Amino acid sequence: MIEQVLSRHNAALRVKITVKTLISLGIIALAVILPQLVHLALGAPGGVQWLPMYLPVLLGGCLLGSIWGLGVGILSPVVSFAITSLAGNPMPALARLPYMIAELAVFAAVSGLFSRRIAKDGWMAFPAVLLAQVAGRLTFLAIAAIFQSVSPLSAGAVWSQIQTGLLGMVLQAVLVPFIVMGLRLLLIKDKE
Repeated sequence: MIEQVLSRHNAALRVKITVKTLISLGIIALAVILPQLVHLALGAPGGVQWLPMYLPVLLGGCLLGSIWGLGVGILSPVVSFAITSLAGNPMPALARLPYMIAELAVFAAVSGLFSRRIAKDGWMAFPAVLLAQVAGRLTFLAIAAIFQSVSPLSAGAVWSQIQTGLLGMVLQAVLVPFIVMGLRLLLIKDKE
């Protein structure tokens, strides 16, 4: 969606890259800060239930498209882990980090596939988020099933986490599209 906004304004390539970089950095920062706030308020179980890092990543995919969204999806858990490790409480935990990288990369890439359609019709953010959530969670489950013999996470444990986070996923499936549609209204002036 951001690409379409910048193209409508005939932005130069350098401007497009700068704007997308700044938006990506803001989303990654939100993906680091939001989980900290949820964990501070609700503890570790709050993070598993509300999945606060997922919201900014889904937003990033819808706004930035697949390629930039993929970068946001990969970097968000890596940056969060690096920063929170310095404080002595890494989030996500090292054992969970590879899973989150894969899952959030899929979240952002799939939701990013809809970015152009969202620019034309804001309601497309709903299927974008829903399909991204399903694909990301299935990726998490599949990776756990494949590597459960050498990993601390089994497919059963992952399935339990998925069930625990269902309420957070439902909330995000509603909240993210409305945020995207609101931003679309602010950024895109339809000439119809």
